[in-house]
Amino acid sequence: MSLSAAHAAVETLLAVNGTLMRGLELNGNLRAAGATFVREARTAPVYRLWSIGDRHPAMIRISAGGAAIAVEIWSVPAGGLTSILQQKPPGLGIGKVQLDDGSEVLGVLGESILCEGQREIIRCADGRMDIGARDGPS
Repeated sequence: MSLSAAHAAVETLLAVNGTLMRGLELNGNLRAAGATFVREARTAPVYRLWSIGDRHPAMIRISAGGAAIAVEIWSVPAGGLTSILQQKPPGLGIGKVQLDDGSEVLGVLGESILCEGQREIIRCADGRMDIGARDGPS
């Protein structure tokens, strides 16, 4: 197998929430990148969620007062990870996400500045934003 073929065969596990989840608005971005659904999971209880412009959630790791957030784990070809990241809204990127079983996978995380002035939606911990919810501090 050539080096480029071996690189193309490498898959990465990616934790997603919000609009990338199955049946939601941006799930087609995962499928177009060649990603396949692996399983549902939950993060360790060290994350918070914010509604960014009532369009998508941003998950941020915090030191205290977090919650376990429902995520989906997808297997993504190495080249597909780049295309997914390029299609994400500004302020969202890829980082390590701790799951409730103690393992870590790559996942979509928000930058803290992105959440400034936005509505916290921690009680929407199923990862699927309820835009009408007014949870968390105002």
